[in-house]
Amino acid sequence: MVKKLTPMSEDFNQWYTDIIQEAQLADYSPVKGTMVIRPYGYALWEHIQSYLDQRFKDTGHQNAYFPLFIPKSFIQKEAEHVEGFSPELATVTHAGGKELEEPLIVRPTSETIINHMFSKWIKSHRDLPMLINQWANVVRWEMRTRLFLRTSEFLWQEGHTAHQTKEEATKEALQMLDIYEEFTQNIAAVKVIKGTKSEIEKFAGAKVTYSIEAMMLDKKALQAGTSHELGQNFSKAFEIQFSDENNELQHPYQTSWGVSTRLIGMIIMAHGDDKGLKLPPALAPIQVVVIPIIPKNSNPDEILKASTEIKDSLQGVRVELDDRSEFSPGFKFNEWELKGVPVRIEIGPKDIEKGSVVVARRDVDDSKSEVLIENLATEIPELLDTVQNDMLNSSELFLSENTHHVDDMDSLIQQLTENDGFVSCYWVEDKEDELKIKELTKATIRCYPIENTDEKQSVNKADQPGKFVIFSKSY
Repeated sequence: MVKKLTPMSEDFNQWYTDIIQEAQLADYSPVKGTMVIRPYGYALWEHIQSYLDQRFKDTGHQNAYFPLFIPKSFIQKEAEHVEGFSPELATVTHAGGKELEEPLIVRPTSETIINHMFSKWIKSHRDLPMLINQWANVVRWEMRTRLFLRTSEFLWQEGHTAHQTKEEATKEALQMLDIYEEFTQNIAAVKVIKGTKSEIEKFAGAKVTYSIEAMMLDKKALQAGTSHELGQNFSKAFEIQFSDENNELQHPYQTSWGVSTRLIGMIIMAHGDDKGLKLPPALAPIQVVVIPIIPKNSNPDEILKASTEIKDSLQGVRVELDDRSEFSPGFKFNEWELKGVPVRIEIGPKDIEKGSVVVARRDVDDSKSEVLIENLATEIPELLDTVQNDMLNSSELFLSENTHHVDDMDSLIQQLTENDGFVSCYWVEDKEDELKIKELTKATIRCYPIENTDEKQSVNKADQPGKFVIFSKSY
């Protein structure tokens, strides 16, 4: 029997964990803080990976692979970088039965090892731009973990590029941010806000960090992807130099950018309900499930034959025929709702007589319609497109309805303390003020949205104009 999920309204965190385990997305590993991604969860990651990998290649990037182990001295070469990551580092001190001459770091990210290689590969302006991406696992020793959102080991992609000029690096960082936005909105059906991180929140070692921020159904923010301008920090630390057109030595400007399996957590928390997952059709491992209804005294062969013909007619659609005889139709409905399959087709003897089937949408409660069997091959793909668009529209509306603007500091603190959601205001960058807000409300600056560049009276510096900013509690 499908287990009843903890209601979202009762305990959002437990609801999230229940879904992951009951829908068989992931399970806990015997190593504390790590997870086992099960086939259904990994299928989601494969769809994420497939889409993004093609977009990276479309924009000129090539895949490569770099070692899991990094000499400790590499991590220490860039001061901000080592300071930012030192609490999370896993270190290998012994191997092969003896102590190592130099400890090895299990990669938390690959800037250092990749830049070591760039210093060997980049010699001339003709070697630039260098556009590399890696699909890999990384290790960050987290104390408080949550499946997909924050685990000690996780899967991700990390792009690393080198350019002749700062302008080229800026263009690259923003281009990759746009690709992340394109994915989250067009494929994952989650509305996001693109913006620049504050100095406190930026990536360790970056000059500028850009991010996409999404709102989950508990109204907290989730950072869904980041793109960083690294300036010349790493190229100087690792002595990467190229001879320009005038035969003068220069340090390249660099970027790095990445998303991870936390995107699966985003999809769960942005779309789900008390029945389980709601998967956008573009990502769903199974887009349509066909369920035969076989009453007593009916002809099972006839119904199964019609069901198979329907499955075979839906070319280009990821379809599953659930012909398991040991489970009732009601059990199957609940199971496939739990797994978030976007569209369900029900067919029984009366449907065959009428030449139609019952079609139900997962994203809209109690939505059933009759569709002629002869029209399914055209209407189902159209319905999947409708579901995809409607899910994005719902996400956009939810974000809009739960974003509030304030014009003074007291209102900012009150809004963040008493309500969940995004709070916008105009803000002058100030570390002490930002930490004060975090201490009082547990909220942080999510980003300075790129699309809003105007400046108005700030809430934290009465005599200065500030930039438009979004605050929120976050994961």
